[in-house]
Amino acid sequence: MISLAARHREAINQSQGVWDYISPSRLNLWLKCPLAWKLRYIDGIKTPPTPALFLGTRVHDALEMFYRHRQLGVALSVETAVRRIADSWEAAVEAESMKFESVAAELQVKQQAADLVRVYLTLMADANDIPLAVETTLQRPLIDPTTGEDLGIPLLGVLDLILDDRDGPLICDFKTSSKSAAPFEVTHEVQLSCYAYLYRQATGREEGGLEIRSLIKTKVPKIEFHRYEPRNELHFRRLFAVVRAYLDDLDAGRFVFRPGLGCAMCDYRDDHCRSWEA
Repeated sequence: MISLAARHREAINQSQGVWDYISPSRLNLWLKCPLAWKLRYIDGIKTPPTPALFLGTRVHDALEMFYRHRQLGVALSVETAVRRIADSWEAAVEAESMKFESVAAELQVKQQAADLVRVYLTLMADANDIPLAVETTLQRPLIDPTTGEDLGIPLLGVLDLILDDRDGPLICDFKTSSKSAAPFEVTHEVQLSCYAYLYRQATGREEGGLEIRSLIKTKVPKIEFHRYEPRNELHFRRLFAVVRAYLDDLDAGRFVFRPGLGCAMCDYRDDHCRSWEA
C-alpha cells in the first residue's frame, strides 16, 4: 500500500514548476498556510484576481514605465505616467480575466490607481532618483552563506526598483494597501532578505539599504516610506532556515492548514480548506 506521503511526493513530482525555483511569494504563502500553497502550486487551483490585486498591478505598470524612461534619461511628465493606466486598462482587464461587481466599482478602482500614481510621482518630482535597475528578474543558486552548501534549487525574484543612493544601491519595493502599516521589519523580512541575496549574488556588491514604498488608497491618498538596514549574517541564517523548512515540507508532502488572521482574505477559506482532511 502506497503511503499518503508517497502519494503526495508523486503528485509534487508530476506538478509543474514547484522544484524549478523558490520565490519570495512562494515562501510567504507557505509561511501563511502550507495548505493554501499546495492548493495553488500543486493542485493548480487558480483564484480570480481581486480588485485590490488588480489595482496593484496597474500601479506597478505605470511606475515601471516612468522609471524605465528615467533610466534612459527620458523625463516623463506625471500626467503621461498616469495616462498609462487608462491606455492599458482594457487590455489588462482582458488579459487577467478581471471581473468587477459593477461599472461603478471598476471606475472607482481605476480612479484610485490613477490617484496613487499621481500623488506618488508628484511627491517624488524633485527626488532626482537615478535607477540602476527597473522590474529586474534575477535567478541565482541558493548557496548557504554559512555552510557553503548548494541547496540544489535556485531563488527567483523580481526587484521593482534599484536606485543609486548616497549609501549605495537602494533596493525598493512598491506596495499598495488600504491602510497604513506599522514599519515592523519582520513583516517583510523574508522578501527583503531574498532580494538582498539575489542582488549580492548577481552583482557581487552589497546593497546600501532596502525600502518599502507604500501607496495607500485612503480617501486622500498618501505615501509611506519604510527604510531598513542592509542585511546581515543573521538575516541570511534566518532566511535559509525558512528555505530548509520549506523544502522539508515539499519533500515530505506535508501541507497542514495554518488558521490565523490571514484566513479572512483567503480565497480557499470556504470550500477547499473546509474539505481538507474530511
